[in-house]
Amino acid sequence: MQRTQIAIVGAGPTGLLLGALLHRAGISNVIVERCRAEDILARSQACVLEDDSIAVLNAAGLSLGAQALRQDSLLLSVDGRSHRVELARLTAGRGLTQCSQTELTRSLMRARAAAGMHTIYEAQQVSLHGFLGADAPLLRYRKQDQDHEIRCDYIAGCDGFHGVSRASVPPDAYRCYERLYPFGWLGVLAECPAAAPELLLAQHPRGFALSVMAGPQRSHSYIQCSLSDRLTQWSDTQFWAELRRRLGPDLGSTLPVAPALDMSITPLRSFVLEPVRFGRLLLAGDAAHVVPPTGAKGLNLAATDTQELSEALAQACRGDHAEQGLNNYSERALRRTWRAERFSWALTRLLHSFPDQNSFDQRIQQAELEHLLDSRAAQTVLAESFVGQPASAGGAPGVFT
Repeated sequence: MQRTQIAIVGAGPTGLLLGALLHRAGISNVIVERCRAEDILARSQACVLEDDSIAVLNAAGLSLGAQALRQDSLLLSVDGRSHRVELARLTAGRGLTQCSQTELTRSLMRARAAAGMHTIYEAQQVSLHGFLGADAPLLRYRKQDQDHEIRCDYIAGCDGFHGVSRASVPPDAYRCYERLYPFGWLGVLAECPAAAPELLLAQHPRGFALSVMAGPQRSHSYIQCSLSDRLTQWSDTQFWAELRRRLGPDLGSTLPVAPALDMSITPLRSFVLEPVRFGRLLLAGDAAHVVPPTGAKGLNLAATDTQELSEALAQACRGDHAEQGLNNYSERALRRTWRAERFSWALTRLLHSFPDQNSFDQRIQQAELEHLLDSRAAQTVLAESFVGQPASAGGAPGVFT
């Protein structure tokens, strides 16, 4: 039997970042992951980070280097016409950083290996035991036809929406809040610059589109698609042509194109679990909450979760203030989560075409967009919500009330 202070389930960016923060605090931890490292790195996603998330990465000893592209503004394309929102000017200097989530995860993996921290990949039949009791919990798994056990003080569930951590909690111990959206995103990773240097979000009668840099010479591009669409229905040529239509002449005519390195369809979901602490099991990242990617809040929420959770776990393991930080973790995490959910929902509603929209809904959406483009106050709220800066002491309220 192995012994560690914290057993972390999941070797995605959430689990790796939590492990790095705990290690720097002197807290031993082991990560257990069901996939191979290569499978995790094969997940291609865009990554837009707030300044506070960059600070968490730096606290974990990670510097993104040349792959990180700092942006002080974003572009909104409305019916083919582009408009710039000056993030830094509206938020006293705060901005966004574009990078590749794959390269971020790779950097975290390399740093963990270099520090000699233990990660168990290809762990099968992972199960969690005893986390609701007073004694130390137990994590069991099977690898290479042998059974293994890890005894620990706490378990951190960082294994995503479909992971074993959330599934291990008794159904009567939590409540789920969920919204499924009637469309998905068709995404392409390509070896070419994005449609614009800044993060670009486009609203168009044909549907939403997004373009973001994933490094100096790589980009992710997305278009709203039907949930019934299949990858076999889309060629590279069809994708770029549709993206060009939705961006309009301002940006579409100069859109760089390249063969797709990866193409995928992602359904959109809003999901919140309450609470996110169950005895000695604590959830972070997508295991606790999922936001539609429109507002770029998923990884930023995960970074804030890991920062607060690592501090609370370190206090508990050292005996500082007993479990005071852990007792407050769920309430504080959910407060942040619901604000991010509201912003992501509002922005998704504002920029996407919904199948059940009638003519009144369309005119209201148009009026909201016109208000945003004409009002500095509305743009300030949008900018503050994007960069993670609260609009008041009570926090950013979202795009519109």
